[in-house]
Amino acid sequence: MFELEQKRIEDQIRAYCADSGLPEPKLQWSSIPFSGHWGISTSFFQLAAQEAREKGLKGNVGERAQAIASGAAAVLGSPEGFERLEAVRGYLNLYFSTAEYTRRVLDTVLTQGDAFGCGKPKGEQVMVEFSQPNTHKAFHVGHLRSAILGDVLGHILEAAGYDVVRANYPGDIGLHVIKWMWNYMKFHMGEKPQQDITRWMGDLYSEASKRLEANPDLEAEVREVYSRWDKQDPDLVALWKETRQWSLDGFKEMYELLGIHFDVYYFQSMVEESGKQMVADLIARGIAKDERPDGAVIVKLDELLGLTKEKYRVMVVLRSDGTALYATEDLALAARKFADYPNLARSLYVVDVRQSLHFQQVFKTLELAGFPWATRCQHIPYELVTLPGNVAMASREGTVVLLEDLVREATARALSIVQTKNPELSAEKQLEIAQAVALGAIRYSMISRENTKVVTFDWEAVLNFDGQAAPYIQYAYVRAGSILRKWGKEMPPSALPAYELSPAEVQLVEVISRLPGEIQTAANDYRPMTLSNLAYDLAKAFNDFYNQCPVLQAEPAVRDGRLRLVAAARQAIGNALNVLGVIAPQAM
Repeated sequence: MFELEQKRIEDQIRAYCADSGLPEPKLQWSSIPFSGHWGISTSFFQLAAQEAREKGLKGNVGERAQAIASGAAAVLGSPEGFERLEAVRGYLNLYFSTAEYTRRVLDTVLTQGDAFGCGKPKGEQVMVEFSQPNTHKAFHVGHLRSAILGDVLGHILEAAGYDVVRANYPGDIGLHVIKWMWNYMKFHMGEKPQQDITRWMGDLYSEASKRLEANPDLEAEVREVYSRWDKQDPDLVALWKETRQWSLDGFKEMYELLGIHFDVYYFQSMVEESGKQMVADLIARGIAKDERPDGAVIVKLDELLGLTKEKYRVMVVLRSDGTALYATEDLALAARKFADYPNLARSLYVVDVRQSLHFQQVFKTLELAGFPWATRCQHIPYELVTLPGNVAMASREGTVVLLEDLVREATARALSIVQTKNPELSAEKQLEIAQAVALGAIRYSMISRENTKVVTFDWEAVLNFDGQAAPYIQYAYVRAGSILRKWGKEMPPSALPAYELSPAEVQLVEVISRLPGEIQTAANDYRPMTLSNLAYDLAKAFNDFYNQCPVLQAEPAVRDGRLRLVAAARQAIGNALNVLGVIAPQAM
């Protein structure tokens, strides 16, 4: 925001150095940590060291750096746009005028509007693969973290300036599908799901597991179905396609509810055969070792890399009976992605942390095979969602909280609060707001912890309407909108604050100004929590301002400045919520 002033200062410093017989300075600026004032700083240590080398001088470089900084400060005097400068221990620190900085931040936000915080296009394409539910199973809260984490990561990368491709990779083949189909054909043939599709599919899977546990002799029947599948029995394949579509229809309902979309779908069934072909190529090239029929096909990664200390271990890429594994299919999936999108700068896999070694092995094997894009594949691990008491969710045991049940319960709880706060609203509007609050609360709970920390799903925590939760942030947005609606006139024009800003106002401006940088940081680190924390900081700073600084009741000059601050805060909070995929409601 102070680019012109900064360039003018740099020109003055260069002129000072030339007049003083100093080398051409390489000025690098960094922000001074905020402590009530904003500023930038540059160091003269490198310049002092360069002067000593070129002139053969001896002496203390730190003292010389301080002398240069003091000389530059004297030449600069009181530069426009800055309230003070200082030379300290070899650094030149310049502090912006608080009033001018505030004006420029608010002008930037209100001019850019919905685009505030977004970076310029980077010309790089990134694929984010996430969600990956298994067909023929329920869609439960345990699936939410990958779905929401991947979706928010996609939003953040787009806001940062990347071209994002959202990919889903459902598990549509394997033993779990065969078990389900065996149970369906034996006990439910002809039945079709009417509603709550994923619940119905999950119930049948859980039922299949319980039947097999109760009577292990039935495993022979399951193996027979698997044999028919391997032979691509036409009737079985047709039934598989039909029942798979039921799952996909159910998933679509869940994604629409969550506001998630995908640009491309890959399926395990699409890459099974191509994966086997890649394994054959690895064998032929001596990368993989074929130990069949007594053993499997393996890649001895540590041995191939000449490592004496175990790191990558041994990866099994094909079973002894020739059937595919996850590794088989993931090798082919990576190749398929880069064939479909040859300009990918990065292919991200949002998959739980238990698969970390697996992806290290897959990516290193692809690298050994000579694929130039192998180093552009990256695993984004996340920890699991558990129930209170550290109970892991499992479709087999039925220890799950189904997504539809979660949303219904969350909406009902939110509705009771909305009805209390806004009894004058229509029932339809109350329900609309309650759904926005419920879905926001659920989504925020999945991204407000570190990716690699376990999320314990708990009704009270998810639906906490106070503190660090989505409803708190949404309510701050609503409060700001309420002030602006009561004003009901045009926004006052841009102007320097005609009064001394209070600490609460300065803090709010500071947090607003951080949004563009925090979006870039979150994108660089693949860490949505960075932005969820900032959204909370925005809401907290606004609420502190709201409680301490009258707006509409203030004298006109103060009122006008605070109205622009309220509008900028509302815009920043709304933009942060939008990137997080949380609805910013107009009332609560």
